[in-house]
Amino acid sequence: MRNLTVSQLTYLVLASLVSLGLTKATSMEPTSTLTVVVNGIQNQKGEVCIGLYSQQKGFPLNTKNVVKSACTQIIGNSIKQQFTGLKHGNYAVAIVDDQNGDRKLNRDFFGIPKEGFGISNNPKVSIKTGTPKFRDASFRFNSNKTIYISMKYKLDT
Repeated sequence: MRNLTVSQLTYLVLASLVSLGLTKATSMEPTSTLTVVVNGIQNQKGEVCIGLYSQQKGFPLNTKNVVKSACTQIIGNSIKQQFTGLKHGNYAVAIVDDQNGDRKLNRDFFGIPKEGFGISNNPKVSIKTGTPKFRDASFRFNSNKTIYISMKYKLDT
C-alpha cells in the first residue's frame, strides 16, 4: 500500500463524508404539512382533541395508536390545527370535543358518544353504520393539504 500525504488523506476523508451525507439526504422521505379545520363546534369551554392515524389499528378510539395528536382550546365555532413533518401516505383523523379534560370520547352504556366528535371524510355515523372504519375515513396525503371536518353532537339518522 502506498503512503498517502496528509492532503490526500484529508481529501479522502472529506469525500467519504460528503458521499455519506448525500446518501442520507437522498434516502429521506419527503414530508409535508396537513391542516385540519374543524367546523360546527357548539361548546365554548374545554378543548378539541385531534388524533391522526396511519392505519386501522386503534382507529378512531384508541389514542395509543395515533401518529400525531394535538388538543386546542375552543375559541369560537371553528379551529385550525397544523401537523408538520408528515410522511406521504394514507391517514385518517378522529376528533373529540373534550368537555371534561380526559382526552377521550366519552360514551354511554350503549357506546353512543356523549361528547362531540368528528371523523375525516365526514362519514355517516349511526347505530346502523357503527364506528367508522379507517378505509372510510382515510385520505391520500402526498403534499401540503387542508381537510375540513364537521363536528357532530349526535348520531346520524
